[in-house]
Amino acid sequence: HVQLVESGGGSVQVGGSLTLSCTASGYVHSTLCMGWFRQSPGKAPEGVAGSYIEGKTSYAESVKGRFTISRSKDNKILYLQMNSLKPEDTAMYYCAASTTQWACDGLGDAAFGYWGQGTQVTVS
Repeated sequence: HVQLVESGGGSVQVGGSLTLSCTASGYVHSTLCMGWFRQSPGKAPEGVAGSYIEGKTSYAESVKGRFTISRSKDNKILYLQMNSLKPEDTAMYYCAASTTQWACDGLGDAAFGYWGQGTQVTVS
């Protein structure tokens, strides 16, 4: 099993930056794909970015060029650097992990078996 705990959310002005962190514990070496999702009230979860264990990354079109996902070499911390934030980036952000690499290909929430509790990001 893998446990995930997010931190770093908060309120930021339009155009500002914020970095989210996700600390993983448990069998972290099984996390072949780790990702960030976000969900706004009344909307379905949206895959934002994915990190393959070998170093590749994937991004939703809506955040390409503005967000950067990375993870520590020991796979215990996942980051999401968010720049040029927009009001539409406002959402609850969740860290997620999957034991399959292909989960990072499509960033579909059904492919991820482990989830954190979420951290709120508000851009205004």
